[in-house]
Amino acid sequence: MKILVTGGAGFIGSNLCARLLDEGHTVFCVDNLITGSTENIQAFIDHPHFKFLKHDVTEPFESDAEVIFHLASPASPVGYLEHPIETIMVNSTGTHRMLELARKNNARFLISSTSEIYGDPLVHPQREDYWGNVNPIGPRACYDESKRLGETLVMEYYRQFQTNVRIVRIFNTYGPNSAIEDGRMIPNFITQALKNTPITIYGDGNKTRSITYVSDLVDGLMRAMFSPNTTGEVFNLGSSEEHTVLEYAQMIIRLCNSSSEILFETSRVDDPERRRANTTKAQQILGWQRKVDMEEGLRQTIEWFGKRIAQYSTVS
Repeated sequence: MKILVTGGAGFIGSNLCARLLDEGHTVFCVDNLITGSTENIQAFIDHPHFKFLKHDVTEPFESDAEVIFHLASPASPVGYLEHPIETIMVNSTGTHRMLELARKNNARFLISSTSEIYGDPLVHPQREDYWGNVNPIGPRACYDESKRLGETLVMEYYRQFQTNVRIVRIFNTYGPNSAIEDGRMIPNFITQALKNTPITIYGDGNKTRSITYVSDLVDGLMRAMFSPNTTGEVFNLGSSEEHTVLEYAQMIIRLCNSSSEILFETSRVDDPERRRANTTKAQQILGWQRKVDMEEGLRQTIEWFGKRIAQYSTVS
């Protein structure tokens, strides 16, 4: 099929592009590279069924795509706090443009939303029918609230035009093609551990997170897009295995055989205390299950980060 992936040079987008090419699809990757990187798509940049366009999806462009994965958006605190207006616009105007393209092309459409739409949740674990607890004017609102608005747009296109849409709320994901300076927990901890520098924890380390390896997440995106009975549905994709931030830091120090110490700093504003997905719906409707063991996934990610850091060191 002819498939458009916005944000396709990002962490998850590039892994999705690789999977789509492996399955024989023609992939049109559009990314303005404010947080994505051409390094992430270098392995298949010359693939005969792959095309890359450096472009901001808030501006018009043409595509005859039959399937649209709309992943474009800064997704880490470093990314969206550095680009707050761009984040708001890509999740509102950009989403609107992609929905119009889906309506015009009669295409399947998937938006990658986020667990951040739940804010600092008062319900645990979080189910798709939970409305969230979000600060609408805080520093993270540029991401949280624009993703919520993006979901609203998607559902209005479903109600008003019967557009073939679905929403996937992505929980913490890790793996190859993460940015070294991503700013999120796993990339930060691995980079610091490999360099034997202090590992920074914001808060006392007792906040919890659940993490999913990127290949499992991509499998969930594929199932959400192509499985029957998914039109108009919302799916959580994440892990039900919950650990404290301190436990992740200690595990990564061990796996890296690192001498890093742990440094505790002030909590980030509006950083959730607990985060774990209820994925019952994805399991029942999509048949989705995580396959990659956490320690195995972390080992693969550490190996990838080690090579990338060595590559940067050589260049510099």
